[in-house]
Amino acid sequence: MKSDIPSGTPTTEALVRAAADAILDKKGEDLVVLDLTEVTPLTDYFIICAGNNSRQIRAITEEVETKVKETFAVSPRSIEGLGDMSWVLIDYVDFVVHVFLPETRGYYSLERLWGDAARLEIPVRV
Repeated sequence: MKSDIPSGTPTTEALVRAAADAILDKKGEDLVVLDLTEVTPLTDYFIICAGNNSRQIRAITEEVETKVKETFAVSPRSIEGLGDMSWVLIDYVDFVVHVFLPETRGYYSLERLWGDAARLEIPVRV
């Protein structure tokens, strides 16, 4: 995967873990990280989670963007879906964060669509 991340920055996995931490900080639900490195050349990881309403989805999106930028000085290439807030996609090229409303997540079922992908374990907070 060709990266826009400057050389000398942490690995993509470190960035993914920072984004996952940000999601957990904002109480994102059903967090799943798919390792796509053996499945597709499009991106290395999908991070998938749900927020209960548009406010939580916005808070998760902002926290991911802030935490990754403050920790690693990396900004997303684009953010899509802020208008309707049922599915926000944060594209970092080497990984993509998907923040869904639960019903939208169920409809698109990315975990099933990318079922061949390995999962990256992220410790769950209590």
